[in-house]
Amino acid sequence: MNPTRALLAGAALAGSLLAGGLAAPAATAATVPAAAPVPAAPLSAPAVSAALGGKHFFGPYHSAFGGGESFGKRSYFKGYWVKTGGRYWFYGDLVDRDRDRHYSYVWFRWHDRSGHHTKVFKTFRHAGFAEFGGFRTSKGFDDFKIRVCEGTDKFDDCGGWGDAF
Repeated sequence: MNPTRALLAGAALAGSLLAGGLAAPAATAATVPAAAPVPAAPLSAPAVSAALGGKHFFGPYHSAFGGGESFGKRSYFKGYWVKTGGRYWFYGDLVDRDRDRHYSYVWFRWHDRSGHHTKVFKTFRHAGFAEFGGFRTSKGFDDFKIRVCEGTDKFDDCGGWGDAF
């Protein structure tokens, strides 16, 4: 992808993350308290351009097939991470593309010196995540994985764990 298209795509992603409010997804499971998704203030064009160099994109990670769904109806999560001030922050979007009134779930699992930790969020349509984490390598942070599920339960039609970090 040429640099101009990458800049425009990154700016569009950042704008979509920053322009919309968060749907306040319900946390259904957590082993360790973590920072909840919070709305971010809009960035100026120079700030977005400067931030694009430090973004590390991942995904999309999809839910598994269930109930005869086509690939185009599966839920997905995609995003990026940045390192700022010695901390790792994760941003992204969980999107439920079908209209079956089932929830879409995104699982975040990370590892640090105190072990593995898991947090789950759910949505009917769309949930944006801005500055999730704040993980420090000085505390042993060394892994971050994502899994997407869809159905009546947070364990239904789960895709595999994707390595985001």
